[in-house]
Amino acid sequence: MAAGTGRTVNDLRSGNRAAVLRRLYFGGPLSRQELGPATGLSSGTISNVVGDLVGDGLLEEAGTVDSDGGRPRTLLRIAPAAGRLIGVDVGETRVRVELFDLALTELARAERPMSGAAAYDVDAVVAHIRDGVAEVLRAAGEPGGDGRLVGIGVGVPGIVAAAGEQGAVVHGQTNGWDAVPLERLLRTACRLPAGLPVLIENGARTLGQAEMWFGAGRGAQSAAVVLFGSGVGACLVTDRAEQGRALEWGHVTVRVGGRRCRCGAPGCLEAYAGAAALLERWREAGGRPPEGADEETALAALVAAAHPADGEGRADPVASAVLAETAEYLGAGLSGLINLFQPERVLVGGWAGLLLGPRFLEAVRRHAAAYALAYPAGRAVIALGALGPDAVTVGAATLPLAVFLDAGGRREARPRQREVVLPAWQTAMQGRVRG
Repeated sequence: MAAGTGRTVNDLRSGNRAAVLRRLYFGGPLSRQELGPATGLSSGTISNVVGDLVGDGLLEEAGTVDSDGGRPRTLLRIAPAAGRLIGVDVGETRVRVELFDLALTELARAERPMSGAAAYDVDAVVAHIRDGVAEVLRAAGEPGGDGRLVGIGVGVPGIVAAAGEQGAVVHGQTNGWDAVPLERLLRTACRLPAGLPVLIENGARTLGQAEMWFGAGRGAQSAAVVLFGSGVGACLVTDRAEQGRALEWGHVTVRVGGRRCRCGAPGCLEAYAGAAALLERWREAGGRPPEGADEETALAALVAAAHPADGEGRADPVASAVLAETAEYLGAGLSGLINLFQPERVLVGGWAGLLLGPRFLEAVRRHAAAYALAYPAGRAVIALGALGPDAVTVGAATLPLAVFLDAGGRREARPRQREVVLPAWQTAMQGRVRG
């Protein structure tokens, strides 16, 4: 039977379930009495919805609170064990796969290193993800997913687009991916059920989603979240575009006729501020990265040379000069984001950003302020992300989580590729997320 708006009774029930689950996830635990005003649903509807969700094993009791002269009220929360989520980070040095419960508590992880010219070979990346998914499920005692797997989210470098029955395809110019049908390849390789959500997004975007939901972006109406690794990317969330979007920010031109970028164009920000380019400039200036070291180890050596620990010698002037120049390029790049979008916060994440840390960030702040217009620069707080190196996998896991909440805790049959960095329903709740 359809309501006057064309929505069926099942649609209304799913919407009511979703409203309760969303409010409990971002604002819980709450009592039944609190859920009514919080969701706008009647007490009778709350009673029915909560009964259904408890019956489905999605809600559990979380203690009691005293009421005004009456019986103590029972608090409810989403049962963490009611579902499993997998987040995947296809990074620049490794593929990381993590298994979470619904509270995004890590249950298991697997990592596969990536190096050399064939690091981004599509078949190799798919195999890493396949093996990682199998490993984390096996480690958690759920080799077949145990029927509780809600979905898989994957953060990748490049531009992600939907392509009908192909699912999500990835255009990654810097790593040689041209319309790679990654969703289809993963479904086949991992032997995933047809209805299981497999959601693929740009890695900067999943980083942004994690920081906005649970990290340093919590409570902000607008933020630019920067992923600073071997390459450079950004996710923009504004009060006018709550869904957010990934930006190929690393490929804005900062120097006409400048250094050749991995994308093939001259003068990109990534050719000066990305970790790979930073290390290359260090070598060109006479620096000596450790022989055979991976990028993370080599960058750590550069930082140690520029900022030796107390009693361990003088700073290397070459390393210091390279870092100083990089801070200026990055600050100038951030000034463009600040002038164009006027975010409240600019958050720097990614393994390189976190490794360079607060000392480097202070120089970036000075340069961003010098290059940006005074008014938007004065409103923007530039800080490090709060979630550490796992932020991309956490953000990737929130992609199927958002689908699950929107569907009222029911598994959707092949949901469409979505854009869900900051859902509209979460905006009003941000201040209450995780404390």
